Amino acid sequence: MTLEELVGCNITDKRMESVGQALEELLVAAQRQDCLTVGVYESAKLMNVDPDSVVLCVLATDEEDEDDIALQIHFTLIQAFCCDNDINILRVSGVRRLEQVLGEPSTTDSNANEAKDLHCLLVTNSHVDSLKCQALKEVGNYCEESRCKNQWVPYLALEER
Repeated sequence: MTLEELVGCNITDKRMESVGQALEELLVAAQRQDCLTVGVYESAKLMNVDPDSVVLCVLATDEEDEDDIALQIHFTLIQAFCCDNDINILRVSGVRRLEQVLGEPSTTDSNANEAKDLHCLLVTNSHVDSLKCQALKEVGNYCEESRCKNQWVPYLALEER
């Protein structure tokens, strides 16, 4: 490995970590302001009714989801819809980390709160100015940079903490 490759890897790792933190901040802010839609079916319904309100689509999977054909088909359709409607898409691994960030139970808890489907998250722009704008810009820039490199659906690994 050359020095350029080592330095490049380090910069890429730092960039990914920075974008991951920005995404987490954005999702928490969107959740607080009721600008977050959670779930594959709920997201599909919203995009069908009001696609212009969606500023970011996050598709989340873990290794155990890779063999779920139905989920992969849903993702393919959602990705196509997002591309057709100029909606930023980000694919992430780390559903457990999303559960932690959003304060969601991973299973049905003692209060009968059922775990939500965190495989698809939509951030809407109804209060976009008051969302953490810097976080939205950073995630949006990452998506745009990826598209410039012909990576239409950028990937991000969320680290558990």
